Formats: sequence, structure tokens, C-alpha cells
Amino acid sequence: MNNAKNEKMHEPFVRMVKRDGMSRKKAWLIRGLSIVFALLFCSVVTILLTGQNPIKIYSTMISGAIGTPRRVWLLLQTIAMLLCISLAVTPAFKMRFWNIGAEGQVLIGGLATAACMILIGDKVPAPLLYLFMFLAAIAAGALWALIPALCKAKWGTNETLFTLMMNYVAMQLIRFFIVKWEVPKGSGTIGIINQDSQTGWFPAIGGNLYLLNIIIVFLLCIIMYVYLTYSKQGYEISVVGESENTARYVGINVKKVIIRTMILSGAVCGIAGLLLVGGTNHTIATTTADGRGFTAIMVSWLAKFNPIVMIFTSFLLVFLERGSGEIATVFRLNQAFADIISGIILFFIIGSEFFINYKLIFRHSHKEVK
Repeated sequence: MNNAKNEKMHEPFVRMVKRDGMSRKKAWLIRGLSIVFALLFCSVVTILLTGQNPIKIYSTMISGAIGTPRRVWLLLQTIAMLLCISLAVTPAFKMRFWNIGAEGQVLIGGLATAACMILIGDKVPAPLLYLFMFLAAIAAGALWALIPALCKAKWGTNETLFTLMMNYVAMQLIRFFIVKWEVPKGSGTIGIINQDSQTGWFPAIGGNLYLLNIIIVFLLCIIMYVYLTYSKQGYEISVVGESENTARYVGINVKKVIIRTMILSGAVCGIAGLLLVGGTNHTIATTTADGRGFTAIMVSWLAKFNPIVMIFTSFLLVFLERGSGEIATVFRLNQAFADIISGIILFFIIGSEFFINYKLIFRHSHKEVK
């Protein structure tokens, strides 16, 4: 009797318990409600801090993202680039290999692309140049990802620190070649590569320079979805991610899967570098990746490693970024306020995942928070 009483006294007031499962419909309902509550909370914050009409704030955000045809194309291009890098990190993350080196892999792919444009741009026909750019970018990105993969498979090194370190090595390589190729001399930048001849620039489709990038990333998204969902290699990635011991038990070569998956991850990052240099910026700099390698982690995680859902999570993050920037410009507010609005919305969305995966049980009533 006393033991039962003591157990009850030591039972915590509230316990967190992992859910056995939740229907997809209910999960998306919770996510939708989290966005509604986030917007309501942001409205209160806006009124208290600025005195501005929240509806006007949100309409400005929408206008800043999709207010003109040019803004729509810029939005789609930015989404495509973020989505491409998110697709690259997803196989590794699904395997529980924490590839934090996408930033460096993109830079190396972009550097290989720029090298082709600068060194052989006027020496080979355009179709052959595009082929060399494509192969060089893929090979460079794959090689940059292969190095930490080999060390992880052979010696069990920490992939998080290793891939993060590789980012800084890539940046230093970019700085070296900027000095080597800088135009004009002493400028500290490469400038627009082949600006007069536009050799190596991706062709415009229907008068739009970004459409080819968008099409390529869309095709990559479909291919990655099929690969992860229906292929034998995608199944092996899932098993290794769940448990390496289980994978070994069923006869999967874990080291081979790690190396193969990281080569794929780096190759797709190399394609992202190709698209940024050949299709968007037409130059290379240490800021070419622009932090997308880290933002891509959030995109992939929010989408539960589903390439199709990543289209929507990429849209959400890019929309918030562009809309928040417009708010700061139009209302002459500190950029920090725009970041606060974006941060609150993201906090609610990420927080909703807690209630999807866990439930709270209170001590006295033993009622569950659904």
C-alpha cells in the first residue's frame, strides 16, 4: 500500500510519451492550425511593437514575394536552388549521415563549372562545353562528399565535424582561384564570366533565363522521389537509417551504402553549383551557396525527407524570407523585425511537430493532451 502511494507521489506532474502513430490527415490539420496561430500571434506582436495594421503587413509580405511577374520568377528560381540542395542532403540525412557539408560541395561544383567556362569556354563548341561543365560539376561535388564518407566508413570519424570542416576548405579554394582569375586585376572578384560572349551561360527558354534551372530541379525532384521510394538502393538507405545492425543482419553492406549515398549527395550538390554559376550568377564567389546548404537541412527535415513535400517547405521558407524583406523596406522597419515575424512562424510550425510525435499525460487526471 505504501509502495503504491510512494510511486504515485514520485510520478511527475506531466509526462511526455511518444505517439504510436497519427493519421496523415490529422497531422496536416495540426500543421495548418499552427500556421493560423502563428499569424494571429504575429498580429499581436505587430500591433504592440509597431502600431501597424497586421493585414497591411501580411499583404505587403505577399506583394514582396509574388507582387510582379519578375518577383514570381525570382521566387521560383530561389525555390528551385534551395530545393536542389535539399534534395542533395536528403539521402544522407535519411541514412542518418549528418552531411553538414552541402555548402562546400555546392561551392566546389560551382568552382568546377567556372573553371570550364574560363579555361575552355572559347576553345570547344557550346554543346561540348555544357557537357564538360555538367560532368566536372558532378565529379567535383561527388569527390568532395566522398572524402568524409570514406573516412566515416573506414575509421568511424564524426561526419558532422568532418563535412563542416570541408566547407571552410572549399571557401579557401574559392578565394585562391578568385585571386588567380580576378577581373579586373586587384578587384578581388572574378566578375561576370564571359560577359561579352555569354559562353557557358544557360540559354533562355521562352525569354526567361531561369526556366531551364527550374525544369532541371523539377526533374531531379521526381527522380529523387522515385529513387528513395521505389528503388532497392532507396530501401537500403532507409534500413541503414533505422539501424545499422539490422542492415548488417539482413545482408546490407553498410559501408558501401554510406559511400554510394554520399557520392549521390555530393553529385546533386555539384549540379546545384552548376545551376548557380552557369544559369544564375555567371560567376563564382565564397557566397555563391548563400547559406542554402544549412537552410536545406530544415527544408528536408520539415518535409520528413519526402522530395515532393520539399517543394512546399522550400516555398514556405523562401516566401517568408522575401516577404519579410519587403516588410522591412516598405515600412522602414529594422530588418530584425522582419526576421522576428519569420522566426515566430517557423517556431510554431516546427513546434507543431512535437504534438504530432508526442503527447502529454498529466499525473492527477491521467488525461492526455492529444
